[in-house]
Amino acid sequence: MRATDLDLLTSVSAPTVHPGASRAVVSVTHPSLAADAAVGQLWTIPLTGHAAPRRLTRGFRDTSPAFSPDGHLLAFLRAAPKSPPQLYVMDAVGGEPVAVTDRKLGVSEFVWTPDGRSLLFVSREPEQGRYGTVEGIDPAAEPARRIHGLKYQSNGLGYTIDRRAHVYRVAVPDVWAEPQPAPVPNPDGSTGEKPRAADPVQLTWGEWDDGSIAVSPDGATLAFVSARHDTRDADLRSGVHLLPVDGSGEAVDITGPHGSFSVLSVEFGGDGALYFLAQDVGESGRDFVARNTSLYVVESPGSVPRLLTDPESVDLTESDIVSLRDGAVLVRDRRRGALVLAEVDRSSGYRALTDERTVVTGAAVVARDGGATTVVVSFADSRTAGDVGEVTSSGLRRLTDFSAPLRRAGVIEPREVTVAGRDGYPVHGWVVVPEGEGPHPVLLDIHGGPFAAYTHGLFDEAQVYAGAGYAVLLPNPRGSAGYGQEHGRVIRQRMGTVDLNDVLDFLDGVIAQEARLDASRVGIMGGSYGGYLTAWTIAHDHRFAGAIVERGYLDPEAFVGTSDIGSFFSDEYTGTDPEQVRSQSPQAVVGQVRTPTLVLHSASDLRCPLGQAERYYAALKRNGVTSELVIFPGEDHELSRSGRPRHRRERFEIILEWWGRHLPVGRRA
Repeated sequence: MRATDLDLLTSVSAPTVHPGASRAVVSVTHPSLAADAAVGQLWTIPLTGHAAPRRLTRGFRDTSPAFSPDGHLLAFLRAAPKSPPQLYVMDAVGGEPVAVTDRKLGVSEFVWTPDGRSLLFVSREPEQGRYGTVEGIDPAAEPARRIHGLKYQSNGLGYTIDRRAHVYRVAVPDVWAEPQPAPVPNPDGSTGEKPRAADPVQLTWGEWDDGSIAVSPDGATLAFVSARHDTRDADLRSGVHLLPVDGSGEAVDITGPHGSFSVLSVEFGGDGALYFLAQDVGESGRDFVARNTSLYVVESPGSVPRLLTDPESVDLTESDIVSLRDGAVLVRDRRRGALVLAEVDRSSGYRALTDERTVVTGAAVVARDGGATTVVVSFADSRTAGDVGEVTSSGLRRLTDFSAPLRRAGVIEPREVTVAGRDGYPVHGWVVVPEGEGPHPVLLDIHGGPFAAYTHGLFDEAQVYAGAGYAVLLPNPRGSAGYGQEHGRVIRQRMGTVDLNDVLDFLDGVIAQEARLDASRVGIMGGSYGGYLTAWTIAHDHRFAGAIVERGYLDPEAFVGTSDIGSFFSDEYTGTDPEQVRSQSPQAVVGQVRTPTLVLHSASDLRCPLGQAERYYAALKRNGVTSELVIFPGEDHELSRSGRPRHRRERFEIILEWWGRHLPVGRRA
C-alpha cells in the first residue's frame, strides 16, 4: 500500500437488517483525495440468493442507515460538502430520499419509534448570535464567552457550552406523496416560503449534553445518557435518564443513586429491560484509568442495576448494545487485539460468537420464522479494512469484499508475536515485514491511549511504511486495553516505567526472532500517548536513528487548563504531586535527547494542544538536537484517522521523507 492508495481504504458502518431477513444495508465510506473529504453511500447486501451487493444511494456522504420497524422505510444521515449531516428517509426499495431535518449544526444520532411514525434524534442547539445563527456575524465578531467551569471544549468540535446537544422528536414525512408543483412567482419575483422539513419537538433542555438515545418497546419512554448532577464539572459521572416520549414530565436519573457510573450507551431489550454500558469511576467519580466498561441491566422499573459482565476480564468500551431476544443482548468485547461479538444472557451469562482474530465493528439482529435469528456484522481483519458478514454456527460467512482493490494494491499480512519481557511479563503485538530477504530497517510504532490497543484489523499506517520497505513493530505494552484491568492500570501514576520496558523488550525480542530485521537500523515513532512514550524513550535510550513525536502528550503539568481533558487526565495518570509529575514528564527530560526528532502536530488539536509540541520542539532546538516541527492547519487530534485526505497523504509523505533522510531503506549503517 502507498500513501496515494488512501482512496481504497473503505470503512463499513454497523449494518441494519430488513425485518424480512432478506437483506442488510450498510454505509460504505472512504477518504476521497479528489473531494478532499470522506465520501460514501449506502449499499444493500442480499442475505439470500446469489445477487451481488449494490449501491443504494448517491449522496456525498450517506451514513448510519436504519430500517423502520415495518421495513418499508430506510432512515439515514446525509451530509452535503462542507455541511453537517441531516436526517433523511426514503422508500426502503429505493427512490428519492426526503429530508426530515434542517438543523443548523446537523444531527448526530437517531432512532425510530416502535410504531414507525416518528424519529427521535440528537442535535446541538446553537446559542443565538453564534455559529451562523445571525447573518453577517462571523466567529470573530461573536460576543465574548464567559466561562465558569473547567469543561467547555471538545476536540473536533470546539466550544460546547453554547451549543448543547439535546433530544428532539419529529414526524416521519410521506415519502410516497406526489411532488408539489413549483410555486408561482409573486409580482416581486419571490415565491413565498420555501418547502421545509417538519418542525421537530424539543424533548430535553438544560446546560448539559444529552445523547445515546433509546426508546422502550411500547414507545412510551425515552432513555438517554446525561450528566446533570451538581458536581458534573468536577467528575466523570453520567447517568441513564428516563423521560416520556411525549415530552411530559421530568427526566429521572435511574442510575445515579445506585453507583458511581460513567455511562457510555443504553438500550432496551424486547421484554422492556433496560441495559447500559458503564465504567465504575470510583468514589471520587474520576478514577477512569483503565477501567473496563461493563454491561448492567435494570430489569424492571425501580430495580437496582445488576452487573452482568466481569469488569476485570471483559471490556466493552468500544461496544454498543444490540437486543438479541428477551433476556439477552449482543455486545463487543475488546480482547487481545480483537473485538469479539458476544451474547450476554441474563440467566446463562457470557458466550463468544466470533473468534479472537476478527474485529467486529457493528452488529444487527432480526428474527426469522420459527424463532431463529439472523446476526449480521460489520468487521475488519488483517486483510480488510471493512466488510460485512453473517454469524453462523460454523463461523463468519463473508458477504462482501470491499477491500479487494486495496489488496490488489498491496497488503502485507502481519505476524502475531508474543515476547517475554525482562521481568517475564508477556508483551503481545504484531510485526509487518516487507517483501524481500532484508535486512530491513525497523520502525517501532507505539499506539495512543494509553488505554487503547493495536488490533487484528488492517492498519493503513503500518501497511504504508511496510510498503516503503520498513519492518513495522506494533506492541501492546502494559497500559494497553484488552488484556484485563490490571494490565492497563499498572502504569497509573507510573508512566514511563514498565511500559518503556515492554516496548524495548518487544523490539529486542522480535529482532532476535526475525532474521530479516536489521538491529543496527531502528527508528521509533508514535502519536498521542505513543508520542509521549516515544519522547520518553529517546531521553533514556539512544540507539535510534530518528524519532517522530506526533500529537504528543509531552508536558503533563501544562496539560491542565489547556486540553479538553486537562481537568482530569493528568491528575489520574501522572498524579498531582509536582515531583511525581516531573518524574513522568518528557518535557522534564528533553535535555537528555540526542536523537534526530520530527515533531508533528495539528493546529486545532484540543486533546493534546499545539503548545505541547511547540515547547518540546523549542527545547530540542535550543539543545542543538536535529529537529523539525510540522503543523497541519485546520486539523485536530484525529488527523491520521479522519483528517482531510490530502493532509493525510501529505503526512505520509513527510513521514517517509524524514525516514528517507535518517533511516534510508537499502543502506546499511
